Amino acid sequence: MVKERFRVGFGYDVHRLVEGKPLILGGVTIPNDKGLLGYSDADVLIHAVIDAILGALGKGDIGQHFPDSDPAYQGADSLTLLKKIVGLAHDKGFTVNNLDATIVAQKPKLSPYLNDMKERLSTVLQVDPDLLNVKATTTEGLGFCGREEGVAAYAVVSLGRKRSKGK
Repeated sequence: MVKERFRVGFGYDVHRLVEGKPLILGGVTIPNDKGLLGYSDADVLIHAVIDAILGALGKGDIGQHFPDSDPAYQGADSLTLLKKIVGLAHDKGFTVNNLDATIVAQKPKLSPYLNDMKERLSTVLQVDPDLLNVKATTTEGLGFCGREEGVAAYAVVSLGRKRSKGK
């Protein structure tokens, strides 16, 4: 049997915006009058990346690995959860080749924070920042993101086989 050299996964996540919660995206706390509601820190970008990696591995989704019925994950730092999934990928013989992700939010303006998000992802994914792309868009006032009811994120990741030393 021939082992595939790479795999591709897609992830999507959405959380409701509410008052009294911090807005955390890509592991970066962003000043805003509303934050995301969720069982963990509700970081939609990290959750989409986790689902993309799990999809590429054929290992289900974030809810199967970190269920909201488990008190251990209440208020969890999503970067810590991502570290666990990167470890799972490594255990299965894969590393992250590259990532492309989009955050969908009407406000706040996210462009000042995108490089910080990319740096945090780079560290956890153990990938050169040049192999990661994080961008943001609005919906021109349309839909739940446009009405500022929530924030969504999409991610596509490719995984490659870990190279043996000397190859």
